[in-house]
Amino acid sequence: MTDPRKPSVLFVCVHNAGRSQMAAAFLTHLAQGRVEVRSAGSAPADAVNPAVVEAMAEAGIDISAQTPKVLTTEAVQASDYVITMGCGDACPVFPGKTYLDWVLEDPAGKGVASVRHIRDQIKTRVEALIADINTEQDG
Repeated sequence: MTDPRKPSVLFVCVHNAGRSQMAAAFLTHLAQGRVEVRSAGSAPADAVNPAVVEAMAEAGIDISAQTPKVLTTEAVQASDYVITMGCGDACPVFPGKTYLDWVLEDPAGKGVASVRHIRDQIKTRVEALIADINTEQDG
């Protein structure tokens, strides 16, 4: 159930095994309960990318228990912000939502050293997103 006073964000990528998982984890961690966070994939993988889990652990965030989830129309409808990361046209569009497309390298098949750079880009974008959400709520 969504809290009508709390903004909600849905992160979407194809497999929900890397970028969207990192973004959701950072937003959950940095927003400290002020934002409802979801992530999903248009074609979810069986598990979160182990290099992504390791890179996030290095940043002090444990996502080892997360599992990829399938993108649903309901998840999009329930979100104020929908942030796509390479899922193309698979994401349904509804009026009144804020849609952002973050162009980020896919961590699939890459080692932890490569994933660290993607992780850091995502953290920077999530910090900017939190500032935008705070500005919108204050305004």
